Amino acid sequence: MHFRTLVPRLRRHGDRRQIALRHDARVTFTPILADIVATLHVDQTGTDDFVATQLDNPAHHIVGGHIAGQALMAASQTAPGRTPHSVHVYYIRAGDARRPVDFHVVRSRDGGTLSTRQVTATQDGEVLLEALASFSTPVDGGMDYHDRMPDVPAPEALLPVREQLADFADELGGYWVREQPFELRYVDAPPRLALNLPEPSPRIRLWWRPSEPVVTGTENAEILHSCLLTYLSGTTMLETTLTMRKATQASAYNALIDHALWFHRPVDLTDWVLSDQLSPSGIGGRGLATATMYNRSGHVVCIATQELYFGRPRAT
Repeated sequence: MHFRTLVPRLRRHGDRRQIALRHDARVTFTPILADIVATLHVDQTGTDDFVATQLDNPAHHIVGGHIAGQALMAASQTAPGRTPHSVHVYYIRAGDARRPVDFHVVRSRDGGTLSTRQVTATQDGEVLLEALASFSTPVDGGMDYHDRMPDVPAPEALLPVREQLADFADELGGYWVREQPFELRYVDAPPRLALNLPEPSPRIRLWWRPSEPVVTGTENAEILHSCLLTYLSGTTMLETTLTMRKATQASAYNALIDHALWFHRPVDLTDWVLSDQLSPSGIGGRGLATATMYNRSGHVVCIATQELYFGRPRAT
């Protein structure tokens, strides 16, 4: 399966990669959508072995949601004719985004309708990630129900996040107002604004969609959309936990510990997705976040959980 043709090939936009570094290491970086899609592609090096390029950035940190999406993509290559319905990821070590990552897939089981795959991601012999992914064929089991979508304004009635955060344009080299690979429209206060609230809220609801069109309607596209959703959920869900910590991604050290997603229905990324995110608990250095994602019609397309480790907040 090859996905590089779904959006323009990997581009090198120098103006978007020249990000000022600060002496306190608060490095922010914004990839473009074409780079994300191109690097979610994995190259096959053996029957069950793959290698993938990472999204390099000034800090050279591997993005958690991105490597999780690559692991899901690698597993998908070994389960043709089946689409993912769940993936469970444990992040074990940090890696270096300047170097590729190897993925080895173990075909744990192939049944009549379900297939299970174990994925190990390594770099220079060190294990970075372990994942279990499950795939299925369509089954008519007589069930079709879901929670009702929250009553929220339509995305067209909300300001783009760059406009919401215009007052913070001078912070972090313009990070808050920079063009993003996904359009984000927050129902609740976005993380930077939430820092100024007297009491942080454990709930953040936002609409999102890719900033450029991606194709839909094929098995390959459905898998790509699941990988893109894995990538983005790894970024937006941690905002809920960090908000309760009175911090943002740019003002606190944080690291993903684990991440799980259940894909309930095909997601169409040509339209908006509502992510209803909640942080029900935080203790010590760990915070838990959950997200229920709805399509425009109000159907649940994905439910996700994520645990985040965070250090001492720094001044914004």
